[in-house]
This record gives sequence, C-alpha cells and structure tokens, in this order.
Amino acid sequence: MTKQQMFDLLAKKAHLTKKASREAVETFLEEVKKALSKGEKVVLSGFGTFKVVSVKDKPVIVPGTHERKVVKGHRAARFTPGKTLKKAVK
Repeated sequence: MTKQQMFDLLAKKAHLTKKASREAVETFLEEVKKALSKGEKVVLSGFGTFKVVSVKDKPVIVPGTHERKVVKGHRAARFTPGKTLKKAVK
C-alpha cells in the first residue's frame, strides 16, 4: 500500500476529505519521526512498537571488490510487531 492509497482509504472510511486525510497521515508520520529522533519509543497497542537502537561498528567486505571496510556505529529505527498484528499476518 502506498501513502496515496492510505490517504484515499482513510478519506473513504473516516468520511474525511482527501486533504484532511493527507494531513492526518502526514501529521502522524511526522510525530513518529520526531519521537524517534529524540530516542523515544512509540508504542501502538495491538499494532507494534517503533524504537531506536544503537548499531556498533561492523567490519564488512564489499562484494564486488572484496575490499574490507568498517561501517561506523549509528542509530537505526526498528519496528517490533505486536501480538495482534502477528496473528493477523499468520
């Protein structure tokens, strides 16, 4: 599903205009992004949890050239699905 499809579906199901549904989805995504950038966890009961993890330095080999490099440590976003979402996917 694309963001545009999400806007259209939300507009239809929530009886909103397409502009209002776009604003709602964009606002939600922006707030999740802000929380993650601060290092906060975002928990959506029944859906899952977005969190930030620290990734350590990691040695890698570039497949084409077989050159050894080190990927520096960084922060990365992770998503853990909740029980309800896991059941729905099964």
